[in-house]
Formats: sequence, C-alpha cells, structure tokens
Amino acid sequence: MRKWIDEFKKFAIKGNVIDMAIGVIIGGAFGKIVTSLVNDIMMPLFGLILGGLDFKELTITFKDTNIAYGMFIQQIIDFLIIAVCIFIFIKLLNSFKEKTKEEVKAPEVIPEPKDILLLEEIRDLLKDQNKTKKKSKG
Repeated sequence: MRKWIDEFKKFAIKGNVIDMAIGVIIGGAFGKIVTSLVNDIMMPLFGLILGGLDFKELTITFKDTNIAYGMFIQQIIDFLIIAVCIFIFIKLLNSFKEKTKEEVKAPEVIPEPKDILLLEEIRDLLKDQNKTKKKSKG
C-alpha cells in the first residue's frame, strides 16, 4: 500500500498533472466567457437578423414535455467557438514550438575574422612557394 501511495505522489506532483489542472481551471473560465458571448451577444444578434427570434424560447411541445432545441443550438455554437479558439491556440503553439526547434537545430555560424582568413592565405602561399623552391633545387 505504501508503494502505491508513493507512486501516486510522484504522479500527482509531476508537472504534467499540475499543468493539466491549470488548463482545466482556465478552460472552465474560458467556457463561461464563451457562453456569455454566445448567450448575451451573438444569439441576440442572430435573433435580430432573423426577425426578432429568441433562441431560448425555441421549443417543441409533445404532450406535457418541452424540448428546448433553441438552447441546444446555443450549446452547439458555444462548442464551435471553443473548438475554433482551441484550434487556433494549438496552431500558434505548434508554430512556436517549430520555430524553437529550428533555432536549436541551426547552430550559429560565426564567420572567421578577415585577418585570420588573410593569414591562412599567406600560409598557403608560403607553403606553395616552399614546394616550388624545393622542386627547382632537386
């Protein structure tokens, strides 16, 4: 039992679990913002465009049961907005990761100073000159 508790502690303290918990909390708050955006701004505007239609009141009644399909439409719009936002966020995150990988992969090429290049050329010329002198003597 003690081993199981220790394994659970290691799992719970890992950064991924903490990151996930933070993501869930932020996601919940973001969901509330999107719900308010849809319910309080977008749906009234859509209703206005469609001739004063209130989506919250769209229902079908079967015997004693009300089916509020207008609320269902609002939930679908909530979902679509959240899905698009998450897609954009992940797309940005992936492009940032790719840029970071490219920066790590490409080592910085530092050009040699001109005086070093000049000295190397002089060295090579002197070597060539010495080879020519030895051939002409021999």
